[in-house]
Amino acid sequence: MNIAIVTGASSGMGREFALQLDSCLGKTDEIWLLSRSRESLEELSLSLKTKSRAVVIDLTDDKALLQFEEVLAIQNPQITVLVNCAGVGTHKLFAKHSRDEIEAMIQLNIVALTRMTMLCLPYMRKGSKLIQISSGAAFVPQEAFAVYAASKAYVYSLSRALERELSGRGITITAVCPGPVNTPFLDKAYENGSGLSPLKKITMAKTSCVVKKAIADSRRGRSVSLCGLPVKVLYLSTQSVQNMIMRFWKP
Repeated sequence: MNIAIVTGASSGMGREFALQLDSCLGKTDEIWLLSRSRESLEELSLSLKTKSRAVVIDLTDDKALLQFEEVLAIQNPQITVLVNCAGVGTHKLFAKHSRDEIEAMIQLNIVALTRMTMLCLPYMRKGSKLIQISSGAAFVPQEAFAVYAASKAYVYSLSRALERELSGRGITITAVCPGPVNTPFLDKAYENGSGLSPLKKITMAKTSCVVKKAIADSRRGRSVSLCGLPVKVLYLSTQSVQNMIMRFWKP
């Protein structure tokens, strides 16, 4: 059985990935939709043409991940696409964050994403696609977004390293690094958008455009997906030296 997996599928970019993959997947029998929100997942599942499975799961719960690992072992699917989209962020000075807020970002953005990647890679084959949702925030430290930006820098670095490690297996790894995207995430992170700077409002990208380009870049085998001129300029201004090092230096 060939499957695609999308985490954070109940809303925002995760939901959009499920909708767009539904219309462009090739040899895929099912789309597995992962999120904590049963109602939203079931509603999304009913709207898809491809057979889908709503998997209600808290990715930060160790027991839940162990159960998901058991399901994979029993089903033994071939994962054609994995989209690690689940994430959380809070725009606030570091000293004003609660301990729970910081731990939630680290657990979901870093630990859960890493574990999902580890669990799914054994079921991926030549031609499989791994799409990791990072952010333009990964390229530079951000005041009042310190932990979130650092977590996305981790996702970006992990993805680029896995690209090199898995090149021999024919698995494509794409780090999606958008700037601000018009999703419910921003309302939560910025308190209904009240803290968004004028620049971020002007440069905000449409969810559908970011996802469409991410899928296209993954198909082309690109390691980084950038949507919009501002984030492309930011990327080019910060990554030229790093790309040179990755090309010529080996540990």
